[in-house]
Amino acid sequence: MNPFEEKPSRKAGEFQSWKSLYPKAYCKDETDAYTKVRIILMTGAEYEAVWFGHQFHRHCTDNDLRRELAVARRQEQQQQHQLAYLKPADETQLETTITYEQLAVDLTAILAQREPDPYVVKALNFALLEDFDHLYRYADLLEMEQGIQAERLVGGYTEIMPGRPTIAHHRHPVDSVRRACNFKKADLLTMLDTCIITAAEQQTMNYYMNLGAFYPNDLGRRLYQEIGMVEEEHVTQYGALMDPSCTWLENLLLHEYNECYLYWSCFETETDDHVKKIWERYFDMEVGHLHKAAKLLQKYEGKEWQEVLPQGEFPELLRFEPQIDYVRKVLKNTVELTAGGEDYLPVDQIAPDSPFFQYQEAVNKGGPEAVPSHKIIWTYQEKNGEDYRYQTKKHPVPALADRTADNTQLGRMPETAKN
Repeated sequence: MNPFEEKPSRKAGEFQSWKSLYPKAYCKDETDAYTKVRIILMTGAEYEAVWFGHQFHRHCTDNDLRRELAVARRQEQQQQHQLAYLKPADETQLETTITYEQLAVDLTAILAQREPDPYVVKALNFALLEDFDHLYRYADLLEMEQGIQAERLVGGYTEIMPGRPTIAHHRHPVDSVRRACNFKKADLLTMLDTCIITAAEQQTMNYYMNLGAFYPNDLGRRLYQEIGMVEEEHVTQYGALMDPSCTWLENLLLHEYNECYLYWSCFETETDDHVKKIWERYFDMEVGHLHKAAKLLQKYEGKEWQEVLPQGEFPELLRFEPQIDYVRKVLKNTVELTAGGEDYLPVDQIAPDSPFFQYQEAVNKGGPEAVPSHKIIWTYQEKNGEDYRYQTKKHPVPALADRTADNTQLGRMPETAKN
């Protein structure tokens, strides 16, 4: 599929009525977990498109160009709203959160295995273990408060057990800045992967930061507050990988191409007929946006789309499938890493006076007992004797295998033994 060779339909430029904008929601107990994952992924991609459009608008002096951006942005926002409202009213905030974290885990693992840039792979693997741990913390809160086992929500596709302990995720902001990619030389997959993961993590961050305060008790509110701040670290990390030398119009073209790619991937892999029709319609709309972006690039910068993208034909499509073995491998090999500047190092190689330890001391006053993500597990264990997990076999990291304890040392304290 090459979206530049597709002819946009007339409907691609239309606005939706209130009736068509409000969709039939999925059934939370019957819909496949990966259909829910795709919906959140594309809601995030649309949010990123809208957010980017606003930033471009605020940095543009040409009102004719600003009007072009405003039209596309309104259509993108309609798309985002329809996708967001596919969520049923009877699905709780915490149930939806499980899908957010499943998306983060499986998407990151998929991208890491196909990504050609070794430095980007390291970034993906690093945050993977943290989102994996977040899934575990939220799952225990869900089972403890609502009696719902998250293994059913994830369809058995994704394991639920400890990753790098959440307390170890609390890093100084300077350690979230990464080396940027050069999109003039990068593989198309690298360009897409950095765009995809940035949008997805940004959507997760926004969800937690905006809705965390609406949780009905302090235990949950504190958990959302803590993990929301970790997601900000992830958004900073992934956003830093994107090429800052791209012009606004080059970025616009890349955003539209990325949306075309994602919608086509969703359409080709969707199992729900109702949702599949939405993917098809929105792919058609994004083809129209892409062609418009290419024309604007040529008009205002005198560039053809081929000068920005190394190819027009889509690379391998994004297909969601279980990533259990890969996650286990990354856990076993990298659980004790932390970030030091622009690199990833074992925590025992970080200087005692480094920003990492300074930040840890500042935010974790009172010790691990004051950290919400760990208090969740201890509260659950006190009530039930052991934590809630969904594992296909023994945990690959011995220090995380004990279901009656919650490790707060790995990736945080120097010279911590794994067994």
